Amino acid sequence: MNLGSIFRRRQQAQAGAKLGTFIGVFTPSILTILGVILFLRTGWVVGNVGLPAAVVIVVIANAVTLATALSLAAIATNMRVGAGGAYYIISRSLGVDIGAAIGIPLFLAQAFSVTLYAFGLAESLQLIWPGTPQRPVAALTVLIVALLAARGANLALKLQLPIMAGIGLSLAVLLAGVVRTVPQAVEIGPVAGAEPFWLVFAVFFPAVTGIMAGVSLSGDLRRPERSIPLGTIAAVLVGFVVYLGVVIALGLAASRRELIDDNLIWFTLAGGISFLIFPGLWGAIFSSAVGSVLGAPRTLQAMVDDRVLPHQIGRSLPLIEGPGIPLLVSVAVALGAVALGDLNAVAPALTMFFLTTYGMINLVAGVEKITGDPSFRPKLRIHWGISLAGAFGCFWVMFLISPAALGVAVFFEVSVYLLMRRRALVAPWGDLRRGALMALVRSTVLQLRRLPNDPRNWRPNILLFAGDVARRPNLVRFASWLVQDRGILTVADLRVGPLHELAPFVAGWEAELNQALEDLGVAAFGEVDVVEQFSQGALTITQANGIAGIESNTVMFGWTDKPERRAERLQVIEELSALGVSAVICSPGSLDLLKQHRRRIDVWWGGLQANGDMLTLFAHLLSLNPEWSDAAITIKSIATTDMMLERNRILLDKVIHSARISAETAVMLRSPGKSVLEMIREESRDADVVLLGLRRVERGDEVAYAERISEFVEALPAVLFVRSAGEFRGRLLGDQPEAPLAEQPAATESR
Repeated sequence: MNLGSIFRRRQQAQAGAKLGTFIGVFTPSILTILGVILFLRTGWVVGNVGLPAAVVIVVIANAVTLATALSLAAIATNMRVGAGGAYYIISRSLGVDIGAAIGIPLFLAQAFSVTLYAFGLAESLQLIWPGTPQRPVAALTVLIVALLAARGANLALKLQLPIMAGIGLSLAVLLAGVVRTVPQAVEIGPVAGAEPFWLVFAVFFPAVTGIMAGVSLSGDLRRPERSIPLGTIAAVLVGFVVYLGVVIALGLAASRRELIDDNLIWFTLAGGISFLIFPGLWGAIFSSAVGSVLGAPRTLQAMVDDRVLPHQIGRSLPLIEGPGIPLLVSVAVALGAVALGDLNAVAPALTMFFLTTYGMINLVAGVEKITGDPSFRPKLRIHWGISLAGAFGCFWVMFLISPAALGVAVFFEVSVYLLMRRRALVAPWGDLRRGALMALVRSTVLQLRRLPNDPRNWRPNILLFAGDVARRPNLVRFASWLVQDRGILTVADLRVGPLHELAPFVAGWEAELNQALEDLGVAAFGEVDVVEQFSQGALTITQANGIAGIESNTVMFGWTDKPERRAERLQVIEELSALGVSAVICSPGSLDLLKQHRRRIDVWWGGLQANGDMLTLFAHLLSLNPEWSDAAITIKSIATTDMMLERNRILLDKVIHSARISAETAVMLRSPGKSVLEMIREESRDADVVLLGLRRVERGDEVAYAERISEFVEALPAVLFVRSAGEFRGRLLGDQPEAPLAEQPAATESR
């Protein structure tokens, strides 16, 4: 199924949407709320926990549902709610992967609801025919409501109007029966054989999940942004009043033992007119089952349209109006749930699935409000505390009902989420995760700005001027290795030329750059900048890069074979040093990452330019990468006398010990007649990478100095030239400034 067919299907669904608030939302919601639990389990709830606790159960359950209804209303008035109901809302708010993790349990809950109501019908038939087998009757009921749903939502929902009248008659009959009875004293103490409070709550909670019946028909509504809030909130409030009244009436009309033992206590209280309860009872059960069997396929269809599930599941069938194969899958799940046994066995499983959905809807509304997303402008405004309290209540109640069941539910949903992440589904819509992270980043950087800076907190935030990444992959890898997931790497491609000519191409170049970084497996921010001249552009970009304490503190250049460009980079490095920005020139050579030997990292410490701490720290960070995990780090230095040799050895050992870096030291005497270059070439010719310090270069000496360091590049396999700068220069390995070594002509540093 291609995206074009999905779009056409949604257009057709929206064009055919004719349901209003009353028929499309309020009616299915209230009839599902006033369903099987009302008639067959409300008395059982009061009998097991007593009237006061039963009132508490009704209040808690309806409070959670009302918070969810308000959150749902806020979200629905902020977006165009398409087909899929709660799944659509969650997926468009938190992303398709999280939407799938909630949508699949929601679908199962809706399908299991059909089974719940089917068991309720079977149980009620036992009043007339005591030998009625529950499972066969429940299975037959599932098939009957499925056949009705196959004729379309309009026909099924219109049949619910007379059912509402039947429920009203049943409530009147109950009231008449209660009035004729002598009020019972409220029993507070324990009753033999009573079930625990939270198990009773779990059995009761499906009674207030009816709001999903109306929301699930969002794709069939004329104005979902208006109908969902009005119809849902009205259904919750009406349902609360009815349940509270029924709980109090039953608690006063019968003893707790009678309420526990007689699931059909309504008929006992009604006496001679009990037959008037049957239309409401069976109508409520029937309408609830129809509402669920209409909702489940639509949730499934929405997930198919979003490519969460295979497109074969979303195929239509000639004899079924609306979702075809999704209806058959829903019926198959409902029939499978018949094997669970009875109403009390199905209800707790249903509760866990619905509580998860409710919790996520509340969480979405609360986080949208807290993050201050400018696009979140609902017509119905509620305080974020209500939504987050509703979310907390959902998850807390799940824990109290059954920690094990909560663990299973979380494991299932996390598994679905990870599976969706592996599939790398990309949704063509934005979601609140970016807004939430943006709010978190803003709060974090504001706090970061107020905290004192310290050498122990220094992290390498590298700005790499890489040019064409595809042609210089090892340069980018070296930059990534130095960052080692502890800092931020920005890879910049400077395009020299007139802005008005190059600006139209920047977006395309940047997309290519980021794709190249992704292909290399490098976590970095790619950016393309248009500058009039390279050196001035590099200085400008460096000063503008970063924000609030996480600015780029190190600039990295690749090695160039052109002498004039080498001199230009040295000039830029001098100006960067004045700005307190460190610099690295990297010549990656032809590094073979597949060489089967223990890698060697040589660091040449001169001492006079205060580069040693950064050289050593970079060597350490390099060794933390998987490609360099077995590397041996050696800190090397050259002395001119025996006295200097011993002193330098002691100082280097102290530095390594205090820095807690796994490395060895090697101090050697300068051989008569040998230059520094010759000694370094002999000592490091078998190393995989050599780190050398850069000295300060006087203006006008750049060309000569560039020529000198080019000799090291030619003599060594891979070289990193490092110039340390900034407020922590010389103190990156500890709190104290590093002790200078004895005067020596080591590496590229001057006397």
